[in-house]
Amino acid sequence: MKRQCAVHDNAFLRMDASNLAAFLLKLQDEAPTVYSQIRKTVRLAIPFFDDFVLKPTTLASEEQLVRLLWKQEGSDYALWPSQLSDGSLRFICLVTALMQPNPPTTIIIDEPELGLHPYAITLLGALIRSAATRTQVIVSTQSVALLNEFEVDDLIVVDRENGGSVFKRLEESQFTAWLEDYTIGELWQKNILGGRPTR
Repeated sequence: MKRQCAVHDNAFLRMDASNLAAFLLKLQDEAPTVYSQIRKTVRLAIPFFDDFVLKPTTLASEEQLVRLLWKQEGSDYALWPSQLSDGSLRFICLVTALMQPNPPTTIIIDEPELGLHPYAITLLGALIRSAATRTQVIVSTQSVALLNEFEVDDLIVVDRENGGSVFKRLEESQFTAWLEDYTIGELWQKNILGGRPTR
């Protein structure tokens, strides 16, 4: 995502977000309302962020490239993606993936909380829940904060048993008494839900 990409590489957001600039440029042109929502959501977690600067350049071969530049609030100077933290870049990618207007049938995200501010994790939970009304979203996490954004019924816990992985869907009714005093994340920390190393 930190390198230039071809403007025409925008049919879908690639899994490594290497075409993020081209994908955002397409949304800016063809789905301005969605683009605006993405921008506003990014600003909730990165308040100094103002907007993306997506200006294609044309090579001698007539191929057009675009780079993910951005500007901060109160400035018109374009900054490089390397001038954002890795967590901020990760959040921008996650917001774009989860808010895209035509999502794939399934979105799989591994440990999306890495590098995120606690408030950004709260926003991420809301984004995942919202996206899950439009497509299947599968998230693996070890984050107590992210777990706290969901209901027990949303969780599938993976345990290692007899050399293999065992997937268990939980039911909130099994934990009603516990949930009167503890959050879901605390129950996971205490190994009540499973999914933790055992001897």
